[in-house]
Amino acid sequence: VILGSAMADHPYTKEQHPGDVRAYDVRTGELRWTWSPIPKAGEPGVETWLDDSWTYSGMANVWTMFSADLELGYVYLPTGAPTNDMYGGHRPGNNLYANSLVCVDATTGERVWHFQTVHHDLWDYDNNVAPILMDITVDGRDIKAVVQLTKQAIAYTFDRITGEPVWPIIERPVPGSNTPGEWISPTQPFPTKPLPFDRHGITEDDLIDFTDELRAEALKIAEPYILGKIFTPPSIRGNATDTKGTLQLPGSVGGAEWGGAGFDPETGMLYIPSVTGAFAADLTPGNPDRMNVRFTRGTRAFPDGPRGLPLTKPPYGRITAIDMNTGEHVWMVPNGNGPRNHPTIEHLNLPRLGQPGRAMTLLTKSLLFVSEGDPIMVRTPPGAGEDAGKSFRAYNKDSGAVIWETTFQAGTNGSPITYMHNGKQYIVMPIGSLDHPGEWVALALP
Repeated sequence: VILGSAMADHPYTKEQHPGDVRAYDVRTGELRWTWSPIPKAGEPGVETWLDDSWTYSGMANVWTMFSADLELGYVYLPTGAPTNDMYGGHRPGNNLYANSLVCVDATTGERVWHFQTVHHDLWDYDNNVAPILMDITVDGRDIKAVVQLTKQAIAYTFDRITGEPVWPIIERPVPGSNTPGEWISPTQPFPTKPLPFDRHGITEDDLIDFTDELRAEALKIAEPYILGKIFTPPSIRGNATDTKGTLQLPGSVGGAEWGGAGFDPETGMLYIPSVTGAFAADLTPGNPDRMNVRFTRGTRAFPDGPRGLPLTKPPYGRITAIDMNTGEHVWMVPNGNGPRNHPTIEHLNLPRLGQPGRAMTLLTKSLLFVSEGDPIMVRTPPGAGEDAGKSFRAYNKDSGAVIWETTFQAGTNGSPITYMHNGKQYIVMPIGSLDHPGEWVALALP
């Protein structure tokens, strides 16, 4: 049994325990091994913690799900952010093995290979999705692959035996920081394939423009924020150059979500639900009476757009289909209606705008099933209707067309499964929300 650990993302002190991964003998309960995501003196990776910051820094834990290849005997660990998740002036360096996909030997806990998806995380871009194991064929080569989806809407793809990228990954320059004392990596890793499955960065061109009036209001709302490319660092709320922080897109609850994606082993198609929504990444000075970090995260919220609508253009929840044998996008569709019936825009008869939420997928031989997902932690805009976040749909796998849909009393909060009983196929999934107790719902397929 291999376990990660749950830790607070924004502690008040720079001193924290590492988010160790532990393996126990399933029969005796004996501790077999411990792997620490923060290296110690003399270990590989310690050089990425400058000023001996490894001696007191913590977290970098695996709080989401592992994946394992039983044949290889490897376990794939998606690690999270180090202390503190939005300010890192006290931990200079790239901070291995935080924000990494780490392959370890399941028997010994020894690291086999790793790749860091975010250097020196300042955006709460921890890995929140279980790695997806798949066998693909690229340029005539059969590859046992592993894909790590991220909040940055990137599908990092590796040979799961060697850790070699299936397609080249390029270090590209990213914006610098205006926060005193901050250390920032000058580059971040971008795969050449697949391209991002959701929007990267935000400019005025990304603000809503359903009507001229809404466009003008959106520009006014965005004015006090810093807008820029992906990996634009958080900024200090209320300083001389901006008053509300940085608009981050994808936000730290955007991009890929906890449910991950669905992979079809027969076609090599990967179906990824994602959330599009600008997020306020702001910092406030630390209170020296309560904490010893110079800055800590501030409001960290989805800013309201004009009249309660989202600030950016749709879709707000989408599904992207990628052929993993080629790395090419095949189709993208909005998942859900979104705020199309908002009184300000309902007269426009807009198509589906997409419902933001933690969507869950299920693939069968012939269909792609996708829920909208319970909207907790992801704001549902007005105009989405009472059924927002509660719908469950069957899509055509080849085109993304909706074939069938139904509505539950609450959104799904776990992945659906399918099974056969007495010659009939069923789908079962958990639903629940803040105002509806958790329960299981089963559907029978015709």
